Amino acid sequence: MKEDIEYLSGENKMDTTIRLGEGAEVEEEAVIGYCGSRMVNPILTIGEGARIRRGTIIYTGSYIGTNLETGHNVIIREENDIGDNFRIWNNSVIDYGCHIGNNVKIHNKVYIAQKSVIEDDVFIAPGVTFANDMHPGCPEALQCMLGPHVCRGVQIGVNSTLLPRVTIGENSLIGAGSVVTKDLPPGGVAYGNPARVMCRLEDLSCDTGITDKPYTKLFFGVK
Repeated sequence: MKEDIEYLSGENKMDTTIRLGEGAEVEEEAVIGYCGSRMVNPILTIGEGARIRRGTIIYTGSYIGTNLETGHNVIIREENDIGDNFRIWNNSVIDYGCHIGNNVKIHNKVYIAQKSVIEDDVFIAPGVTFANDMHPGCPEALQCMLGPHVCRGVQIGVNSTLLPRVTIGENSLIGAGSVVTKDLPPGGVAYGNPARVMCRLEDLSCDTGITDKPYTKLFFGVK
């Protein structure tokens, strides 16, 4: 890792340490180590090979693995644990207290709510929203607040919404515009409002003729 860097920016001067890996590229107008009002951990760790584009704000108090790449105007808040090869594109937000695995790609204008879990090899299309508040406005809302749990290999279609506490089983496919209101089993293709399993992933064919089965690589191990 590079030598620790003290964060010295505007009104947010605090005893903050940034541990930035070798080969990182941080563009002008990107902010790393931003100190939010609820900061607990003063250390931000970002692994080697990062590319952080202008407009990105990464709060202190998180761990991010190697080969991070952000688009413009991305926000990653505090207390997040994020794995290697994380890609997150323009105008997307990771709220605090999330766990994100390796090889995850999040597209444009996505909101990941606090206390969500995203396992390895997940793809999230543009406009997807995670929710975490079961009873908005309730005085005890924080006590039961919990985001969705997205298991390994899930693919989530554009403009879908995932409600609090739902679990999406591994290697599932969620169709565009779906509202996921309850747990979904592994290997299913679900869509609609509310989302329902319509078939198995291995039942899908490719209408373009480019390939026979578009998700062949995901069939193995799906029960």
